[in-house]
Amino acid sequence: MDKNVRIAMAQRVARDIPEGSYVNLGIGLPTLVANHLPLDKDYFLHSENGVLGRWQAAAPGEEDWDMINAGKEPIALEPGAAFFHHADSFGMMRGGHLDICVLGAFQVSVTGDLANWHTGAPDAIPAVGGAMDLAIGAKRVFVMMEHLGKDGRSKLLPECTYPLTGLGCVSRIYTELATLDITADGVKVVELIGDTTPQTLQDATEVPLDFSAITGTTRQGKSMHTETLAALIK
Repeated sequence: MDKNVRIAMAQRVARDIPEGSYVNLGIGLPTLVANHLPLDKDYFLHSENGVLGRWQAAAPGEEDWDMINAGKEPIALEPGAAFFHHADSFGMMRGGHLDICVLGAFQVSVTGDLANWHTGAPDAIPAVGGAMDLAIGAKRVFVMMEHLGKDGRSKLLPECTYPLTGLGCVSRIYTELATLDITADGVKVVELIGDTTPQTLQDATEVPLDFSAITGTTRQGKSMHTETLAALIK
């Protein structure tokens, strides 16, 4: 995935995180969110290896490898951040103290089941980390993922075919094509990204999509309402 696309996805997720939230950022794409939260607002970022507070990616040449996030990437802490034992970190995750966790995914089902720790392939190395604890312990689970897998198949499916991380836990999905909500009435499209149309999104997705809740499109990092959107949905 192009660097600019990854950054745009991180910016989109950051917009949806309320000020004052306690937010876990998982390995991969989610770690980018830390760089795009407004500096004039308060957030409490959490990393499963035992960090709480505010941080951003460390600048090149200023890395301190004693300060890393869950993806083992060097970070620069803001004043007031703290390190603590791994066990205490998992206690926070399991105890329901996190408002939001942002995770990557191999697959998500139409009912919000999450598969993100193992593909089931014989030569794959399972890496569950704290994913199961986060999926169940956080109040809301946001997923950041590419819309299509390496095989070209939709990663949003009627049922996950990979080993599950959690059942019915995903609240919202962010891809390079759209932002989507998992609801009791199915998958609702919140926003289209770039030049994506309802038809191209539906063609790329293996589950029925509801476009009735859509608010607009995002182009060049800015959200806008589109006058022709109603006609496109029809």
